[in-house]
Amino acid sequence: MTFLIHGATGAQGAPVADALLRAGKTVTAVVRSTASYTSGAAVMVDNSSVASLADAYTGAEGLFIHLPLGSPLQQLDHARNIAAAVSRTRPSRVVFSTSGYPLGEDEESPHGVLMRGLQDSGVSSAIVAPRLFLENLLLPPVVAGAREQGVLEYPLRTDYRASWSSHLDIADVVVKLFEDTDVSGVVTVGALPGLVGENLAEGFAKYLDRDVRFRAQTPDEFGAAMIPLFGHEGIGPVVDSYHWRNTQPDELIDETRSAQKLLGLHPRPVEQWLRDVNA
Repeated sequence: MTFLIHGATGAQGAPVADALLRAGKTVTAVVRSTASYTSGAAVMVDNSSVASLADAYTGAEGLFIHLPLGSPLQQLDHARNIAAAVSRTRPSRVVFSTSGYPLGEDEESPHGVLMRGLQDSGVSSAIVAPRLFLENLLLPPVVAGAREQGVLEYPLRTDYRASWSSHLDIADVVVKLFEDTDVSGVVTVGALPGLVGENLAEGFAKYLDRDVRFRAQTPDEFGAAMIPLFGHEGIGPVVDSYHWRNTQPDELIDETRSAQKLLGLHPRPVEQWLRDVNA
């Protein structure tokens, strides 16, 4: 029996695959090209084909899913296909990460569609729901400012309290959810109480052993700095999301459904996360 990991070569799937391997599990990467995964077994799938997904899922003990980046229509198509393949093959356990996207009540929300599809299938499942990822702070213009100028710049208000978590925290939660199949439904992941910019800067200061202060960028300033990495078209939705965030009071997870309460798992402090990823 094996655990199938979607996107095992990527930022979110790779830590899950590594954590399961450390736990002594048999892991198979679910990827678009088997040549991209060099740590073990891999199976090539086409997310636009239910038959391709079902062939890969057949006989799986566990399945970790997160939707790859793409247009909303592409993600919706993939969500429906994955749910159909799960319903057809019925793996023993499925864990799905929302990757920070809202589940929403919109019937056409890809992540909501996949969640409801998994729940309707009757297969044992859990939905991991993080908010903001600490890995965003490792974007070159962001981390360089902290290292070189002692200024951590990010497009959130100084009083914006958020439940930050890392991909390593997600991996810990996923492994625990494969072990503890009594926990189902949505499991929220992130710091409680939430962290403001000053808390993030303090973590960087301890890790870098230098003074670091937080500066609230405007979303447009952030976007301009990221254009060389993502291009004008790619960064547009990101900038829009931070304009929206800055209209909100905070971004905190539901404590009653948190990994802290349901699984006894707490996200890493910022300094520990930086050490764990050797930033």
